[in-house]
Amino acid sequence: MKEFKNITIFSSEIKPLVSENKDEYLALASLIKVSNFLPDIDTSKDIDLLPVAFNAFVANRVNKNDDVIDGATAVAIAKHFINKPINIEHDRHRVIGTILNVGYSQFGTDEPLTEEQVIDLNGPFNVTLGGVLWRVVNNSLTDMIEEASDPTSAFYQKISASWELGFDDYEIVVLDPNSKNIEDGQIVSDKEKINELKAELRSHGGTGEVDGKKVYRKTIGNVVPLGIGLTENPAADVVGVATKKREPQKMEINEEKIEKAQEEDNITENRVFEKNISHQQKTDVIENKDSITMTINSINDINEETLKEVSASSVTEFIQSELEKASEEFAAQKVELEDAVKAEAEKNEALQTEHETVKEELDKLKAAFEQLEAEKIEREKLDTFNERMSVLDDKYVLASEERELIASEIKDLNEEEFSAYASKLEVFLKDKTKEAVAEKEEAEAAEAVAAESQAEETVASVEDAEETVAEEVSEEEIVEEALDQAEQAEAGIPVTAPADEPTVQDKYKDAFSIDNFDIKL
Repeated sequence: MKEFKNITIFSSEIKPLVSENKDEYLALASLIKVSNFLPDIDTSKDIDLLPVAFNAFVANRVNKNDDVIDGATAVAIAKHFINKPINIEHDRHRVIGTILNVGYSQFGTDEPLTEEQVIDLNGPFNVTLGGVLWRVVNNSLTDMIEEASDPTSAFYQKISASWELGFDDYEIVVLDPNSKNIEDGQIVSDKEKINELKAELRSHGGTGEVDGKKVYRKTIGNVVPLGIGLTENPAADVVGVATKKREPQKMEINEEKIEKAQEEDNITENRVFEKNISHQQKTDVIENKDSITMTINSINDINEETLKEVSASSVTEFIQSELEKASEEFAAQKVELEDAVKAEAEKNEALQTEHETVKEELDKLKAAFEQLEAEKIEREKLDTFNERMSVLDDKYVLASEERELIASEIKDLNEEEFSAYASKLEVFLKDKTKEAVAEKEEAEAAEAVAAESQAEETVASVEDAEETVAEEVSEEEIVEEALDQAEQAEAGIPVTAPADEPTVQDKYKDAFSIDNFDIKL
């Protein structure tokens, strides 16, 4: 296999899928945390497998080893994590599982993200992995990893997943001391500048600082995941960092523990994680089996000195006892919490009912108010309309048709619009004002009086004329009578006289014709 110029390690907290047989409450909580990243395995049938999930590293954010992977590189290498081994303390000869899934999640919340969401993301995000551990290889270790998920356990967050990455080239990131996100810094890609600064990198024995700025190594080019180790010394910027390892110590256990360990054939590996010390040769354990057994009554009794004398069974018994106490306290707290939740739910239900009742009453009041407000507006509009019509009635003499027409046009006008309309009426109805109508009536009355006086004069004249005509008619009758007598006398006159000469009667008749009189009223 190719040897890389550089190796770096990124670490994170392991999140196992805890069995319900162990703790149904832990199992539920664990499922919520890791369900999006676990491989599709039926653990009820494959009971020898322990599904786990963890963040391989945080992209775009510097880790505790002063190394960082940018988002583009993270997406490029993500699929290469699949099928890589899981071992103990980066010992490639102690493989206990493999990686099956890869995904992305939000930094700080672990909410799942898609590749499309992170491909152009400048801020930090997690590359999240899912895999399995083989219980048959090391059942004690897998049990302990489940314990590390229990906040009441002495092994809580004591074991972390640590990824080893190989790469040949890098750039340098310059950041202010108060930031770890590379989006806030300056990327140095110039080879000459990198050669000037690399001596200051912690990975090259430097202080990691230049002129008050932090300098970090950003992996580029051919970056390959080499495998994951379960460790107590992580380098990640995550929760779950274990305490520092102690120097190798001898530990006493009883014969029963020895026989059990021999049957499992992995006692040395178990001691690394169970007791946070380096493993000893089996002969060292046997030689000290007769040491004085010490009873542990408090967590404070467990220290470096007492571990030299205390038996493993005492530690186990104490831990078991503490777990039982914690379990009982948890159960009591759970019941108390459930009761509180139930009471709160009932309270909320009552409040909800009260709220709905109040809301219903409020809706009724609102509807009544809106109705009153509408009625008020209508009354105000009617009052305004009546006032306007009263003003117009006081100013103009209007026929019923005119009044109806004006009323229909002004009923919905605002003050400004009505003012403009009233100005127009002053022009079009100037002859309809009460003053103008009164003046007209006075003139017409005067004319009527004059006409009546003239008519009376005319009647008198006609009467005089009629008397004159009557007198003249009487004279005409006399004349006619005389003419009749004359006609008789003229019976013998020759008929040679002109026929078209008018008679005296005709002359007077035409003179007194009614058409010849000009009668003035």
